[in-house]
Amino acid sequence: MPAGLAVAALLLTAGCSSGGGDAPGGAPGATTAGATASGRGTASAAPVPAAKGSVKVLRTVAEGLKTPWGLAPLPGGGLLVSSRDEGTISRIDEKTGRTTELGTVSGVSPAGEGGLLGIALSPDFAADHMIYAYFTSASDNRIVRMLYDERKPAGEQLGAPDTVFKGIPKGRIHNGGRIAFGPDRMLYAGTGESGEKGLAQDRKSLGGKILRLTPDGEPAPGNPFPDSPVYSYGHRNVQGLAWDDRQRLFASEFGQDTWDELNAIKPGDDYGWPQAEGRSSGTGFHDPVAQWHTDDASPSGIAYVNGVIWMAGLKGARLWRVPLDGTSASAAPQAFLTGVYGRLRTVVPAGGDRLWLVTSNTDGRGTPKKGDDRVLELRVR
Repeated sequence: MPAGLAVAALLLTAGCSSGGGDAPGGAPGATTAGATASGRGTASAAPVPAAKGSVKVLRTVAEGLKTPWGLAPLPGGGLLVSSRDEGTISRIDEKTGRTTELGTVSGVSPAGEGGLLGIALSPDFAADHMIYAYFTSASDNRIVRMLYDERKPAGEQLGAPDTVFKGIPKGRIHNGGRIAFGPDRMLYAGTGESGEKGLAQDRKSLGGKILRLTPDGEPAPGNPFPDSPVYSYGHRNVQGLAWDDRQRLFASEFGQDTWDELNAIKPGDDYGWPQAEGRSSGTGFHDPVAQWHTDDASPSGIAYVNGVIWMAGLKGARLWRVPLDGTSASAAPQAFLTGVYGRLRTVVPAGGDRLWLVTSNTDGRGTPKKGDDRVLELRVR
C-alpha cells in the first residue's frame, strides 16, 4: 500500500425507520479508506455528499414474490424481476403492484445459491426487446439473451434463450450472478469462485472475476488481458455492480469470516482473494473502499445515487449508505432499515432521489413472513 494511505476505524451511525432518522449504534468495525482505493488520491469534480443521509420508505410496490434476485426497470414503465428458484421472469406494474409472469427461462438448474440470478436489458432494448440473464445450468453458470414479446399471452412472452457466454464455474455457493451494461455499452458480469479459492487468482479461469464482454459475448475491446473477458480478478463472490457519474465502476463482494468489501474497480487489478480478505499491507492487492464484518453486511446489490453508493445487505439485513469523494469513502458507512425487512438482495436507481429495493427472505436463509418477499420504493439522501 502506498505511503500516506490512512485507514481509520470508524464507528457507524445507524438509522432504522421509514423516516430515515439517525440513531447512534450500528455495527462496530466497519472501516473506510481515507484516500482512494488505489491510493493515488483521485479527486472528484462532483460535490462531496453529506456525511450522513436519510432513508424514507415511500411504499410497498409488490409483495408475495418467490426468491426474487434480479430487477430491471423497463424504459416505458414496469419492473422485471427474476425468481432464482422458480426460474421465471415476471413484470410488476409499479403503479398497481400487479405481477404478471412473462415465462420460464429454460435450462435453469437451481440449487443452493445458484439458479436464475441477475437480469439486464439490452442497451438497444427499444429496438431489439432483448433481456439478458445470468443463470446456473446443469453444467455451468452462463449468460443468455431472450426476446421479450409483450403482445403474447402471459407466460409465453419470453423467447428461447440464446447463449452468449458460458463456462463460468458453478457450485452450491459463490455463483456470482450480477450483470449490467456499463456506460460503454459493454456487458459486465460478477462471478464467484464456486467455493474453489484458487480460481480467483487464476486469470485463465472465469471464476472469482469481473468479466467485460460485448453484447454478443466476446471479450470486449480494450480489456486489460489480450483476448480475455477478464476485467479484474482476485474476487471471492461479486454480487453488486454500479457506476458513478464519471463512469467509474464499483463492486460489492462477500468476504469469508472477517471482511465484506465495497471495491472501486480498476481494469487488470488483483483484489486479493484468497491471499487477502479486506485491506492488506504491502502486498500489491487493490484495497477496498470500505469493509464490514460479515455479520453486518454479506453485501448484495449496489446502486449509485447523487454521490452515494447504496448497498443491500443479506445477513446484515440492512441498507448501507457509503458517501463518496472520487473513489474513496468520504465518511463512515451508515446503516438504515436494520432488521425491518429482513434480508436485502437488490437495489436499483428509480430516478431522482429514489431507489427500488428487493428483499430476499425466501432464499432458504431468511425467515419468511406473510407477504415476503417484496419490492419497496425508497427516497434516499
